[in-house]
Amino acid sequence: MASSSSFVVAAIFSLCFLSCAFAELQRFEHAPKSDGSLSFLVVGDWGRRGDYNQSQVATQMGRIGEMLDINFVISTGDNFYENGLKDIDDKAFEDSFTNIYTAKSLQKQWYSVLGNHDYRGDVLAQLSPSLRKIDSRWLCLRSFVVNAGIAEIFFIDTTPFVELYWTNPKDHTYDWREVSSRKDYMETALKSLESALRESSAEWKIVVGHHTIRSAGHHGDTQELVDLILPLLKAYNVDFYINGHDHCLEQISDFDSPIQFLTSGAGSKAWRGDVKNNYCQLKFFYDGQGFMSLQLTQTDAQIVFYDVHGNVLHKWGMSKQLSMPK
Repeated sequence: MASSSSFVVAAIFSLCFLSCAFAELQRFEHAPKSDGSLSFLVVGDWGRRGDYNQSQVATQMGRIGEMLDINFVISTGDNFYENGLKDIDDKAFEDSFTNIYTAKSLQKQWYSVLGNHDYRGDVLAQLSPSLRKIDSRWLCLRSFVVNAGIAEIFFIDTTPFVELYWTNPKDHTYDWREVSSRKDYMETALKSLESALRESSAEWKIVVGHHTIRSAGHHGDTQELVDLILPLLKAYNVDFYINGHDHCLEQISDFDSPIQFLTSGAGSKAWRGDVKNNYCQLKFFYDGQGFMSLQLTQTDAQIVFYDVHGNVLHKWGMSKQLSMPK
């Protein structure tokens, strides 16, 4: 007998591909370097007022950021522990962000998505433009696109996709304001993402969400994203899916496409020895604190993972042919 979630999946896809009503994702332009290349850092699951080595990771991010002359920083969510921000005046914003990431190289734009812990606080506070008056680096929206020349980066708010947060929140309260219906939210989010991916002509397509699609860590795969988002990534030739949620660093290759699944969720508290799956496609796994960099040219990509001391843990590169003008 088919499960209720199977019916939801089928219904969502039917609506997504038959309905023409969707919200176009807000777009931001970010200029690459003068030679057209791009470099940025990725950190996730970090906001602990400097504790659990957050400050040490931030120091090394500053060092590597200067070395790479980064364009910006991406946060993969769970920005403020344990329960997001209380309101727009919550000092946790400055204590966990402004006063931690102080290096000159990190005074660049930060593009952030929400994580499940962020939904346990005042979500609208974290999305509020008022925070940018406190720290102009901060930009956090539910879903949006950054056009950075050779790359387009598609950010999607994955927390409402996870059924468990709705049906069995345990002792947690989730702030679902402006997400009045999970079904409607997913329909709109999927259609908007599909439209943006379809229209993209960027050499590199990168999708960022908080939750895993493939992971060997504590949470493992997120089945809702495997069912609903992964088919879009494959259909529109996405190169990388970047996430947090699992407090580790890892790289997994897809089984039947070139997609690389990259986890950077080790910005503070890590989970030593917490490995759930033994993926044959697992290229790298580290259960300590750290972060990731990504460098892009028109034809080449290099991914590097670093530990809390800034030591290089893993490097991986790929090349692709330059696409012909249409």
